[in-house]
Amino acid sequence: MSQANSGPSKLLSEIEPQLRELRYSFFVIRRNKVSLAGLLFVLFLVFVAVFAPWLAPYPEDAKGAVHPADAFHPPDAAHPFGTDEAGRDILSRVIFGAPISLRIGVLVIVLTLAIGVPLGVWAGYGGRAIDEAIMRVTDMFLSFPPLLLALVISAVLGASLTNSMIAIAIAWWPWYTRLARGQVVSLKERPFVEAARATGVSGFRIMFQHILPNSLTPIVVQASLDFGSVILTAASLSFLGLGAQPPTPEWGLMISIGRYYFLDHWHLATFPGLAILATVLAFNLMSDGLREALTPRLRRV
Repeated sequence: MSQANSGPSKLLSEIEPQLRELRYSFFVIRRNKVSLAGLLFVLFLVFVAVFAPWLAPYPEDAKGAVHPADAFHPPDAAHPFGTDEAGRDILSRVIFGAPISLRIGVLVIVLTLAIGVPLGVWAGYGGRAIDEAIMRVTDMFLSFPPLLLALVISAVLGASLTNSMIAIAIAWWPWYTRLARGQVVSLKERPFVEAARATGVSGFRIMFQHILPNSLTPIVVQASLDFGSVILTAASLSFLGLGAQPPTPEWGLMISIGRYYFLDHWHLATFPGLAILATVLAFNLMSDGLREALTPRLRRV
């Protein structure tokens, strides 16, 4: 019986420090009321994105249906956010814009990390020649403002939501390369790395099994902070006609169309704009608490 229980007990004892650290991180975020508010709104946004087909009062309006006779209705009981130039319910389209925005954020961040982090780790550990080659290319990309570079790349690839995500990822990967490289340079001479090297562990395993796990905190914090910025950048490209195309219920595209009617029908652009504002603000507030929770020296006792 003791042997049967030794397995789970051993596993529990091994993960107990990680569980304790996770509980304390949640405590730190919960203590920061502003960050907690951001986290709650992000969770609410995820809930809306998952259940959008059931939460939207007129789901067909987010899929291309038009009702010309109902165009430009101001906010009322039937349409709390009003209707747009095609008579579509703006609330339904804003709700269906949530999964689009979250998908954009997730895919761009994952693609950016997949490109930038391995290059940064390789540059920091691979020797001077590799470091110089990777970082000079990185500096070349960093010499352009990210939004301008994303705009040019999106224009070259063609106007579509997929191309805009690729363009944003290409414009942003250098920031993660530089961040990962800095972490690797500060860690590669530490005793635990020297010990792994002395026992004959390969360079690849040292980079990705020993150094990278100890470099993730600033990368995770930066990714959470950039999530809102990615959504804002994608909305900017759609606003300029280089991202999502009609009738996609993407917030930036809705603002772009609504600006033509803003003086007479303010609600067309206002509610999608407020959705972007609240989402970006929530991710920024949440990332501030996450940074405090994952960085011991920033924790307030």
